Amino acid sequence: MGSQHELPADRSYSKPLGIRFLEYIKKEKLSYESHQAIVLIVTFFAYASYHATRKTTSIVKSALDPQSSDVGLKFPWRITYLSAPAESKGLSWALGDGWAPFNGSDGTALLGQLDVAFLSVYALGMYFSGHMGDRMNLRIFLTVGMVGTGLFTSLFGAGYWAKIHSFYYYLIVQMIAGLFQSTGWPSVVAVVGKWFGKKKRGLIMGIWNAHTSVGNITGSLIASALLSYGWGWSFVVPGLLIAFMGLVVFFFLPVSPESVGAYREEDEVDSLRKSEEEEGVTEPLLGSNTELKEKAVGFIEAWKIPGVAPFAFCLFFAKLVAYTFLYWLPYYISHTAIEGKYLSNEAAGNLSTFFDIGGVLGGILAGHISDRLDARAITAATFMYCAIPALYFYRSYGHVSVVMNVALMFICGMFVNGPYALITTAVSADLGTHSSLKGSSKALATVTAIIDGTGSVGAAIGPLLTGYISAESWSAVFTMLMGAALVAGLLLTRLVVAEVAARISESRSQGGSQTGSEAPELDV
Repeated sequence: MGSQHELPADRSYSKPLGIRFLEYIKKEKLSYESHQAIVLIVTFFAYASYHATRKTTSIVKSALDPQSSDVGLKFPWRITYLSAPAESKGLSWALGDGWAPFNGSDGTALLGQLDVAFLSVYALGMYFSGHMGDRMNLRIFLTVGMVGTGLFTSLFGAGYWAKIHSFYYYLIVQMIAGLFQSTGWPSVVAVVGKWFGKKKRGLIMGIWNAHTSVGNITGSLIASALLSYGWGWSFVVPGLLIAFMGLVVFFFLPVSPESVGAYREEDEVDSLRKSEEEEGVTEPLLGSNTELKEKAVGFIEAWKIPGVAPFAFCLFFAKLVAYTFLYWLPYYISHTAIEGKYLSNEAAGNLSTFFDIGGVLGGILAGHISDRLDARAITAATFMYCAIPALYFYRSYGHVSVVMNVALMFICGMFVNGPYALITTAVSADLGTHSSLKGSSKALATVTAIIDGTGSVGAAIGPLLTGYISAESWSAVFTMLMGAALVAGLLLTRLVVAEVAARISESRSQGGSQTGSEAPELDV
């Protein structure tokens, strides 16, 4: 595995210092498999930290606005306070009395507007992040995004100690945080996609995608545990956590096999051209003989890749459901009597983690099933259809007991997050390396950004509509969510039919080949 076989390097990348240090300790180059393990571990915890910072807002909501009965969103946006209003000055320092300007009659409306502002900028930024990610050093790009996210998440929490009661302060901080957050997903999927081929991609990425739920759970537990010390800590600690992980990414993340000179042994046996023809799915995702010739795929060209548009619009409705739960589930639990009793903010936040635990199982199952069936669309559509009765039963019977609530919440998480995880990981990586791209890897971040960016628009609309509709009825909110799940499944109908037809054709061809193989034996 000598230096004489080194392939043309991507000059824009350099080997991370952490990788050099590990190789110095081992006195030898790290193997391809070692690099793959590092990629999975580093990107797992990196994106888990993104979600941990994103989850804190939903936990702190009930502390900022504990008593509001008006849960509808109102426009124009509330006039800013330079200091606490006189009627709430004596109350807003205590955790249980909320925090101005969010503890007024329209407090929940203001919190809803923060969600919409954050997610709108996040969705818009996603498109630009994908475009930039295919043209920049992903390690540097991801590091900047994580440190920036940590900074502005902490600045939101700093409002607690600085006694800031200006709504526009929190609004601007959330919007900038959303912009930095948008760097995460296109980057990590592009990196993982470059290290892993299509074989077992669904299962590997299904397990890897547990970082979303792990991040949500971690964010919930940290934010809930720190609420009693002051809600500012619930933002600052996750902010410091993601900034630290950003440094880990900078020192340890190898963005591609070419960037660190890591190649599989089988790729070194034959010539590059021969390995391209014979290795199939076992070759590195990035064809090294085309590395210097690859050009990033344009935004419009990426939309034209077969399957991108249906999955992007399906994710629009899937994330509408998922993010409504992400931002409103702790609030819903704390404002819904379970066994005739209302749970505290901390208890509601802890209980909501079972939705994410179900999401971990759902993501793994969806990935494994889609690998076994070789049918991404069938798997995603089936999960979305199953989410409809799950949502109905959770709304209808979740109040019966805590055990019933947890069980139904777990099932909802499994069916809601399963297709969400599948589409944003394996499907995005598949389409980003579609055969129509002729082996180019320069569409990975762009395609991922298009799909998840479109989904993020739905993620912004879901919480916004929930703010309006919940003012009338939470049952109406769940009706909206069930309708969104139905539409998500229907949008994949054409792809589902194509996959079913392909399976039938494959089955017939196998039957025909078996019959054909038996005929010569009879003639002999």
